[in-house]
Amino acid sequence: MSERITYQEEPGLGVQEFIEVLEASTLAKRRPVSDRLCIEGMLAHADLIITARDATRLVRVARSVTDFHYCCYLADLAVDDRCQHQGIGTRLIRDTQDRLRPTCRLLLLSAPAAVDYYRKVGFERHPQAWTLPRGRTVRRS
Repeated sequence: MSERITYQEEPGLGVQEFIEVLEASTLAKRRPVSDRLCIEGMLAHADLIITARDATRLVRVARSVTDFHYCCYLADLAVDDRCQHQGIGTRLIRDTQDRLRPTCRLLLLSAPAAVDYYRKVGFERHPQAWTLPRGRTVRRS
């Protein structure tokens, strides 16, 4: 790993590069890396993609869906396992925040192994959060 990591907004991030960083991280276990069409849609419809590169090699990605004013869902914070504990993830979260209005809340679903990390960098658990699992239709109330 070089000392020089470059950070940038990268709305045209390539599908294969994204898949490779997911596979080099723990996120591939929870992302549809074998479904290229889904990955293409994830990238095409993201509102904000910020990358960290070591020279030209992609080492980390922050992918978000947001209105930039009220809420931002940080859908992916993927890091190449070889690049852990260097502050790159924290920098990508900060760079994401810098592109949002001060009124915007950052939301995410944590990987089980990352719960302590998010607490350490200032996130708070939200007891009223709910998810509707894939494939399930909302029921009548």
